[in-house]
Amino acid sequence: MFEAHVQDIAQEAFTGSLPGDARVDALVVAAHERYRDHADGAVADYIPILSEADPAWFGITLAGVDGTLHSVGDTAVSFSIQSISKAFIFALACDARGHEFVHDRIGVNNTGLAFNSVVAIELNDGSPMNPMVNAGAIATTALLPGDSSDALWESVRGGLSRFAGRELDIDAEVYGSEAETNHRNRAIATLLQSYGRLDRDPLAAVDVYTRQCAIAVSAADLAVMGATLADGGVNPVTGERVVSAEAARDTLAVLAGCGMYERSGEWLFEIGIPAKSGVSGGIVAISPGKGALGTFSPPLDSAGTSIRGQRACAYLSRALGLNLFASAPVHGRTGAASTPKGS
Repeated sequence: MFEAHVQDIAQEAFTGSLPGDARVDALVVAAHERYRDHADGAVADYIPILSEADPAWFGITLAGVDGTLHSVGDTAVSFSIQSISKAFIFALACDARGHEFVHDRIGVNNTGLAFNSVVAIELNDGSPMNPMVNAGAIATTALLPGDSSDALWESVRGGLSRFAGRELDIDAEVYGSEAETNHRNRAIATLLQSYGRLDRDPLAAVDVYTRQCAIAVSAADLAVMGATLADGGVNPVTGERVVSAEAARDTLAVLAGCGMYERSGEWLFEIGIPAKSGVSGGIVAISPGKGALGTFSPPLDSAGTSIRGQRACAYLSRALGLNLFASAPVHGRTGAASTPKGS
């Protein structure tokens, strides 16, 4: 899926830091030019307001851990963050509640089923399994500080704003559209409560989660948010520590295994960096110690992931040496492998 579009790009090794600014700028522009005219995919319409997005929109931002932004295209266009928010809320929950508590309450394993599966909860004795599916995301949101729904909402909005380095707010039209169609999430939350996995009122938790998904961001925001995780929890633009290094590490580990749902293995195999997508057309892809990509293009594939965005991520991962699993011989050694003794 991704690989067919990048076979002609040399695979750089994951070593050192990003190339110089001029080289990064050139490659980001090249990725945009390469895929901007691709017309595959369809804009999401199961949430009515999302169907109004312009399918021609396409933006790419790469944010380095030094705070430098490299942008091309529609990187200032506002769209709802949707499922991408799950990654950053998980980081905030880990920071607030700790590694062991969140691991025990939510889980970190892929379900192998759809992101909104009810069956997955039943099959696993009420465990949400991981924070990237809807059950786990609702339970994770409920773990943030706040004695009331309003206080919980401020924990969500304020935390995501610190990741972005600016004040974020809700897209009221998207929220209204989603609130009218979130019946399945309400059922999931009630089921979680019956298993003792939700300490808050389930309908109130779902409402905050729905508002969370309707927060408006841009591709540039996603890149800065991702770069905050890449920089051990410190926002590279503002210099503020948003979450601990441990929470950032835990989040990247979960994203690697579960961030792209049932296609997480394929994404990691072809692109090689933790990532999360949303049905508005956004993707955040993170290269620890280097930076993050934020892309936006509304046309999606059958799994609900932006087609232009995933192709741009594949191209830039290969060209910039972002793939965690692509290494080069130490000191340039190229000799043939020796046969182990006793073989």
